[in-house]
Amino acid sequence: MPNREPGSPGAVKDLPAEGVQRFDAELFPILRRYPEDRKASAMLPALRIGEHVFGYLSPPVMALAADRLGVSPARAQEVATFYVMFNTKPVGRHVVEICTNVSCCLTGADRIFRALKQKLGVENGGTTADGLITLREVECLGSCGTAPAMLVDEEMIEQLTLQKVEKILGSLG
Repeated sequence: MPNREPGSPGAVKDLPAEGVQRFDAELFPILRRYPEDRKASAMLPALRIGEHVFGYLSPPVMALAADRLGVSPARAQEVATFYVMFNTKPVGRHVVEICTNVSCCLTGADRIFRALKQKLGVENGGTTADGLITLREVECLGSCGTAPAMLVDEEMIEQLTLQKVEKILGSLG
């Protein structure tokens, strides 16, 4: 890993300096837990921090993570695009993910998802015109016993009904 202090300019110039400083301030304490020759193993935390600081993993954000870990930008992109949990395109202020695996579909998730696509005017993975909500269909959230389930900004909500979901979405603002 390059020897950098939080806030150093590094290799990425297309990002706001305050974002880079925040990224470094969050990442560097984590990197101290890794042996010097294993810094690249912190790729998942680095990408997670990048996504939270900058909103999504744009090529410059992936390059920043790669720079701080001493790997190529291509390696960061490989990891970011392998995992569905990372956003490599801009998303709405709120991300709503509805599980449509077997247990959830048997309890109505597929109907809820179709209704929400129509209500929000988006397809799977789309963002509302006002930029408020990105709606995604996802595979198992591990909540089969309390299906149907969804994540709203990474918070699990279970035993869904269309009315419950509409109320939750109405409270987002």
